Amino acid sequence: MAFNPPDSVTQLSTFKDCLARRILAQPGVDGQADTQTEADALDEFTSYLAQEVWSYLPHALREATYESRESTPDVDDLSLDAIPTSFSDTLVSCGIAEDDEAATTFLRKTLQDYVAEACAPPPVWSKTRTKECEICERTVPLTYHHLIPREVHDKARKKKWHPESMLNSVAWLCRPCHTAVHHVASNEDLAREYYTVERLLAREDIQKWRKYAAKQRWGVRRG
Repeated sequence: MAFNPPDSVTQLSTFKDCLARRILAQPGVDGQADTQTEADALDEFTSYLAQEVWSYLPHALREATYESRESTPDVDDLSLDAIPTSFSDTLVSCGIAEDDEAATTFLRKTLQDYVAEACAPPPVWSKTRTKECEICERTVPLTYHHLIPREVHDKARKKKWHPESMLNSVAWLCRPCHTAVHHVASNEDLAREYYTVERLLAREDIQKWRKYAAKQRWGVRRG
């Protein structure tokens, strides 16, 4: 199983978030979005704008990642002539842009934000430490679980299961949850199929374990 490009939905969500931040930064826009109604309205509005634009962007831009950063188009040189006029019309009618030119500038700046975020280097995994176990969510002493076990790194490289930058990704788990993870799948299966916390939590057996573990008091001797 070779490394697959990023989920387009994930990249679209990143672009949508960049739109939201640009909109909230506009003069006269309440940057707090402090009610659920306002937050829902912003979500709906940015979803509409993002969908209007997304399919008209170059494929290489829509799949921009840290690994593909060298081949990602330069936003400053990007032609935006194909973008539907509905995008500019919406920004102008909502008072976010004064005219079509300002709307294009707004979009270009948003795309620059998107590329910067999509192509950002991965985190230093040791600095991602949480206070709670990422499975049972208890505040207890934690260990770090290599989401792509070190024992299969060479094979993962050879088979191109993941980009090099992801090989040292970790999840912060309590010892019982860490042990449980290694009981449900082999190192190779963990590397190929369960290389994120979200994928682990999609397993029924891990969900059952999570519910059990969440109720256990840490440090209490039993028996």
